[in-house]
Amino acid sequence: MVLYFSGTGNCLAIAKKIAAGTDERVMSLYEGAETDLSQEKVIGLVYPTYYFNAPAPVHELVKSLSISKDAYVFVVIPCGAQTGNAIWSVARILRSKGVSVAYCHKIRVPDCSAIGFGRDPNVQKWKFDKYAYRLAKIISDIRERRHAHHFGAWGLAGWLCSQPWMERKTQPLLQPAVNQSLCIGCGTCAKICPQENISLVGPAGGKQTGQGNETGSTALIGDKCAQCLRCVHFCPQQAIEIAGKPTLKQHQYHHPEIKLKDLL
Repeated sequence: MVLYFSGTGNCLAIAKKIAAGTDERVMSLYEGAETDLSQEKVIGLVYPTYYFNAPAPVHELVKSLSISKDAYVFVVIPCGAQTGNAIWSVARILRSKGVSVAYCHKIRVPDCSAIGFGRDPNVQKWKFDKYAYRLAKIISDIRERRHAHHFGAWGLAGWLCSQPWMERKTQPLLQPAVNQSLCIGCGTCAKICPQENISLVGPAGGKQTGQGNETGSTALIGDKCAQCLRCVHFCPQQAIEIAGKPTLKQHQYHHPEIKLKDLL
C-alpha cells in the first residue's frame, strides 16, 4: 500500500508511479489513517516538505496508522529542493509505534510554494525529466526490498523551523486568504481542501468582472490550514491569495498528470 498526502498532485503522481512499479495500491493518507493496514506487507509514505519538515497533518495521520511491525516501510519525499527533517520526524513517530523505516529517498519536483513569492512553479517542470532516473531507481530499490536511508538524518534547519518562535515568523509567509472581491462562491476550494478547512458563507463581495456572484456566498478559510496551497492553485478565479499578493493564473500549478477530479 502506498499512502500519500498531496497538495497540487506531485505526491499523488509519484505515489501512483511507485505503486504501478511495485504492484501496490494507492490510498490517501487520510483514508489510510482510518483503515486497518496491519495485514499489508509493504507500506509506503509519499508526502512533501513544508518548512523543512513534514506537513503537520502528516504527523497526526501517521500517529493513527495501524501497520505491522514486520512491514517493509519506505518513505519518498517529492520536494522542491530540501527534505529537512521531513523523513526523520515521521520515522521517529513510527519508531514510537515499534515500526522501522527500511528505505527513504527524495525526488525533486516543481516547488508549489514558489507562487507565494511571486514565482512561477511551471518553469520548474524540467525537474521531471532530470530526476526521472532517480524515481526509476527508487522503484527498483523498493521492488528488491532494499534497506537504504537517503536524506533521513536529523537537520538543524528542520529543527529550527519547528520551534514555536520560528513558526510564528514563517507560517504567515504562505498563509492563504480569500479576496472576497474576486470570489464567486463556486465552492471549488471547499471541495478540494484536504483538511475540510474551507466553507462557504454569504453574502459574497461579488466578482469584479461584471458577471456577478450567482451563489451569494464566499469562501472562508478556517484555522486548520495545512498550507498545501491546493486552493490557491486550483481556484478558477485566482481569488485565494498569499500575503495579499495577487495570484496570477499563469503561476497556478498542478502536476500535469493530475487533474482536479483526481484530488476530489
